[in-house]
Amino acid sequence: MSNDGRLSSPFRIDKPAKFRLRDIDPDDTQGLRDEEHALGTLRKGIERMRELQERLYAENSWALLLVFQAMDAAGKDSTIKHVMSGVNPAGCQVASFKAPSSEELDHDFLWRCVKHLPERGRIGIFNRSYYEEVLVVRVHQEFLLRQGLPERLRTKRIFDERLQDIACWERYLARNGVAIIKFYLHVSKAEQRRRFLARLDEEDKHWKFNADDVKEREHWDEYMDAYEAAIRATGTEEAPWYVVPADHKWFMRAVVADAIVARMKDLDLKYPAMDGQKKADLAESRKVLMAGKGGKKKAEEA
Repeated sequence: MSNDGRLSSPFRIDKPAKFRLRDIDPDDTQGLRDEEHALGTLRKGIERMRELQERLYAENSWALLLVFQAMDAAGKDSTIKHVMSGVNPAGCQVASFKAPSSEELDHDFLWRCVKHLPERGRIGIFNRSYYEEVLVVRVHQEFLLRQGLPERLRTKRIFDERLQDIACWERYLARNGVAIIKFYLHVSKAEQRRRFLARLDEEDKHWKFNADDVKEREHWDEYMDAYEAAIRATGTEEAPWYVVPADHKWFMRAVVADAIVARMKDLDLKYPAMDGQKKADLAESRKVLMAGKGGKKKAEEA
């Protein structure tokens, strides 16, 4: 299967106002039950991504921002690792957002993410993001008290207002050459349980286990409602959401790679064109190099 967006397009939310999370099956593989087939698609995607990243860097006009959101154990870290394994690390940066620090709490909720936006020509990856402010904070509204907001601003509309602010900010970024793709890796509650148990059963996975993650399962339905509200409010043409089935990691990674390649192809990235003076400079540089010690002999041998 080619990396032209066909694999990922069923999971792009093009009509967010009508989106319902239950319409996406976490176990879906689009009929691909062959893991090797999916891995072949992933490898092709990584190779194509490597080529497009070089053009992105050379053109130096666009930046690409990839936002990954998911419930615990959905596979964000491993997806980033596998999908981005082939890109040049010099042109890629990853920012992971945990609980905000005291310094971050003294600023607006977008501040800590703004600092990590990619420069032109680079790929930025957000492992969690500003969306935590309308997800975990929405589910645990006691976190709002730590943010030092004036009391009169902590209204019942605060999360709707934050979603409006996010949509406006993403539109602003898009108008300034930041191409945004947002992924919600959609794991089922049953599969999450299985993965948690695997972390308990396998000693080399104990470090991944956090008892607080199990407690969060009690709020599963609240999180699903929060994700659905966020996707409905912020899914735009400039910054689309992909809700990717995550019960099969091999399929999830192939879909993510396909979506990234399709988006980069849409940017119509090109190497900078050379004018007459540049071509003349290159020709002159070749003459100087060929006239150097051993240059003539090596040129004749070639």
